[in-house]
Amino acid sequence: MLPNWMEESPRPFATVLVANRGEIAVRLLQAAREAGLGGIAVFSDADANSLHVEVADQAVHLLGDTLDQTYLNGDAIIEAAKGCGAEAIHPGYGFLSERADFARAVEAAGLVWIGPPGDAIEAMGDKVSARLLMIDSGIPVIPGEEMAVEEDADHLGVLAAAAARVGYPLLLKASAGGGGKGMRSVREPRALRAEYEAAAREAAAAFGDGTIYIERLLTGARHVEIQVLCDRHGGAIHLNERDCSIQRRFQKVIEEAPSPAISPEIRRAMGEAAVTAARSVGYIGAGTVEFLLSGNGQFHFLEMNTRLQVEHPVTEMTTGIDLVQKQFEVAAGLPLGIDQPGVKQSGHAIEARIYAEDPQGGLFLPSTGRLVMWQAPMGPGIRVDSGVRQGDEVTIDFDPMLAKLIVHAPDRHAAIRRLDTALADFVALGVQTNIGFLRSLAAHHAFQSGDADTDFLANTPPEELSGPDADKGTLVAIAAAAQRLGLDRTQADHPAAGTVDEHTGHPGDPFRTLRRPFP
Repeated sequence: MLPNWMEESPRPFATVLVANRGEIAVRLLQAAREAGLGGIAVFSDADANSLHVEVADQAVHLLGDTLDQTYLNGDAIIEAAKGCGAEAIHPGYGFLSERADFARAVEAAGLVWIGPPGDAIEAMGDKVSARLLMIDSGIPVIPGEEMAVEEDADHLGVLAAAAARVGYPLLLKASAGGGGKGMRSVREPRALRAEYEAAAREAAAAFGDGTIYIERLLTGARHVEIQVLCDRHGGAIHLNERDCSIQRRFQKVIEEAPSPAISPEIRRAMGEAAVTAARSVGYIGAGTVEFLLSGNGQFHFLEMNTRLQVEHPVTEMTTGIDLVQKQFEVAAGLPLGIDQPGVKQSGHAIEARIYAEDPQGGLFLPSTGRLVMWQAPMGPGIRVDSGVRQGDEVTIDFDPMLAKLIVHAPDRHAAIRRLDTALADFVALGVQTNIGFLRSLAAHHAFQSGDADTDFLANTPPEELSGPDADKGTLVAIAAAAQRLGLDRTQADHPAAGTVDEHTGHPGDPFRTLRRPFP
């Protein structure tokens, strides 16, 4: 049965298969339910008992032992959709979300693709062609060099000549894909060849394409991205910016909206450039145009992500616009229903990514184990998007991100304090996490002042961001108690289960020893 909002749409659908997993699958399945749509999950042997399977109306098992056989198997996912009666596919982000051939195959199968056209994905997915397209559209790009290197040729001569024209320091970037994979910084000529070969190997493994191009490495810059929305009727708007400058090895750690470095004039110019970029490829749906912003206010096009972003919640919190609902509406052929003057911005939002990793010494090695205790913070202005529950096993099979913590407050200072409070209340035992690291980061003067740029984490000694020391004895005692209680998934509905201190009777009291005052 179609929901009311879909009844007049030219491309109606009543059920959505989510071709993803983890926190994004949970987010999309919950959005489908709110929209009155049926939500179907897919799963592999490795995550058959995952939260996204539990929240779905129906779940389909993908046969196979590897990602290529399961979540990256477009044919199997399309067959799963057709077999269970799904009428649309939402790819989430990662996996197949930016595969033009998959988008085309979904539509060829008679299903609704909740994403941009395959041609738009293809045009923006190749970073070299995207750069050339932006130049033709009058959008400034970072000085760079596209290299034509034939297979089995000696790359050193071509590399050295291109690097000399671009100038050091420089950045080697994969033409396909994103997420920091296939990227290497080079500060002197003698490191060029080794870094190029490493970047090409990583790009080939991650994206099936080892093509690399060179860009000037802009130091002291801000990474600012613009959220765009486009429909099938010529409507195209932007939803302001997100600042993603806090990065570790080119991967985002904390994002916020609005950017503390953006003036209304820069916001308007950057937003117009993002809409121009989207229109240049006939974009439809939600997408993100990323820029580097220098200290003098000049911005340069980086790339366009033709999908929903991990950090999309900060835009939702500050504009009040549900991006996934808009994706559903646009895919159904409906107009956006909002124009540029109708986009408002309220307050300040910050997102922190909670990872199962050990930040010790700046290594951030992945951590595995059982989540014997998992208590997400609650309260006004706090949102947690998570794909795990208490009792779940964290393995090396998938990305180590456990959750996204998003806070919203009237201004940036209040949002930072709310972030610290929420992080202090976040309990995750059984694996190492970066929660202490995030608290130290939020307390750092460079972040508090809004002056942190993309070089901040690389230039900050690890000991400055080591986080509060946990009382190891307390951790061991709590974990042992949790295991004796035999925590399972049924207790995930009761966050306080197993956390009442026998001496005080107050839930969560044992964790007070792990906290420290906010500076």
